[in-house]
Amino acid sequence: GILACIPVSLPHLDPLRRFSFTAPDFPAAFKAFLDERRGSPADVDAAAAQVLEAVKTRGIDALLDYSRKFDKVELTAETIRVTAEEIEQGAAETPADVRAAIAFAAARIRAYHSRQRPGDQAWTDEAGVELGWRWTPLEAVGVYVPGGRAAYPSTVLMNAVPAQVAGVDRIAMVTPPGKLQPAVLAAAKEAGVTEIWRVGGAQAVAALAYGAGPIQPVDKIVGPGNAYVTAAKRRLYGVVGIDALAGPSEIVVVADNKNNPDWIAADLLSQAEHDPAAQSILITDDEAFAAAVQAAVAERLKTLSTGEDAAASWRDHGAVIIAPLDESPALVDAIAPEHVEFAMENPEALSDRVRHAGAIFLGRVTPEAIGDYVAGSNHVLPTSRAARFQSGLSIYDFIKRTSIVKCAAASFGILGPHTAALAEAEGLPAHA
Repeated sequence: GILACIPVSLPHLDPLRRFSFTAPDFPAAFKAFLDERRGSPADVDAAAAQVLEAVKTRGIDALLDYSRKFDKVELTAETIRVTAEEIEQGAAETPADVRAAIAFAAARIRAYHSRQRPGDQAWTDEAGVELGWRWTPLEAVGVYVPGGRAAYPSTVLMNAVPAQVAGVDRIAMVTPPGKLQPAVLAAAKEAGVTEIWRVGGAQAVAALAYGAGPIQPVDKIVGPGNAYVTAAKRRLYGVVGIDALAGPSEIVVVADNKNNPDWIAADLLSQAEHDPAAQSILITDDEAFAAAVQAAVAERLKTLSTGEDAAASWRDHGAVIIAPLDESPALVDAIAPEHVEFAMENPEALSDRVRHAGAIFLGRVTPEAIGDYVAGSNHVLPTSRAARFQSGLSIYDFIKRTSIVKCAAASFGILGPHTAALAEAEGLPAHA
């Protein structure tokens, strides 16, 4: 059903497949392209492993050494923690309109995630066995907040507010040292985070997992980071829980020719500006409209302050797919993107057929950026086709379910013989 796939430039693909795909070819070709982007390079993984081992064995001394080496900052066990006064000062320095937006976003995120709260259940079955489950929050969670390309107060809210709603006892935030952005501190205050450590990179993840000096270990680590942070989280899974292995951001926009091409261009660039490795894809059934969107992207890139990264992303990882719109749900499922927009009238007719997507945005005036900040839904979403098997961050990342079983003498009499029979069949006499 695909008429053409026109990559802006996909150098990683075989040259014969760069200009058009048939419908059967497309999923396999695109999967190969995305799988190549998903893994950690061997040198990154090796470097992360070295940092983890150093922090595990040398603790705070290794942490301070890495801050000196990588961040060019001199810290001590006493100055590595952000003080309550610094948090208050940062919040005070944040412009009033930004503080208002942070409070507005936090309230909506809190309301959205509060509705996800599951209930405990208990019942007695026909054998007289009391069964059920109960949900309890995690004790301690670490939140990684990047500090490289930009300051992300929204990252603080999206990770910390659901943990707060879940009832997590301790939320420890780490962020690279240097000038701490006031808006990040304002968001931390709004989310109720009082424990903030000025440390970043794989060493911060190691400190959260193993503990280092004044930093006590946590049970789970959430939040996005660079390739070294992701490699460290991958290696630490099992020592602690992790939310996901974040890859470059992605957006697919499914749009008919009744849209404003400039609006669609803006939505494509909203993800392209994140990172040169981010991916933006347009699916439309109108070649003239596709050309108009590409022209609008080119115009916006001339004045976009993040234009260098956005241009690299669009050039190296962007694509325009010309196909009947009725085919778009199957294409979206093949891509399994982090974000997908259906910019058209009656978008549900197509979106309801999508199985694999991190978040879906419906209609002509629901840009993905709304979800990044204030819709209330979470912007921490699966990337690199992980939407096939994973959901976005939610309250369920911060709670766990414990099964409850209680037998009376009569119900034990019913269950016991069957238990013994199965145990004997498995060669486990002590069970029997």
